[in-house]
Amino acid sequence: MPPRYTRLTQPLVRDGGELRTASWDEALDRAAAGLRRALDHGKMTGVFSCSKATNELNFAAQKFSRVALRSNNIDSCNRT
Repeated sequence: MPPRYTRLTQPLVRDGGELRTASWDEALDRAAAGLRRALDHGKMTGVFSCSKATNELNFAAQKFSRVALRSNNIDSCNRT
């Protein structure tokens, strides 16, 4: 029988290779800082969205990619 996994109920952050519980504010600040570092170093390549998502969600994904990440690279795999 496969192992049972439990749903995460609080955010986790990595400190020195170990995961620890964090507040939502800390987790979101770390995520934003990571995106900022990637942008500053030119390491963001694009966004991949889902063709089964709504038009509104795909629009939001492309808007995020173009405005926040400054990237025109977005694919929604509409070819499937």
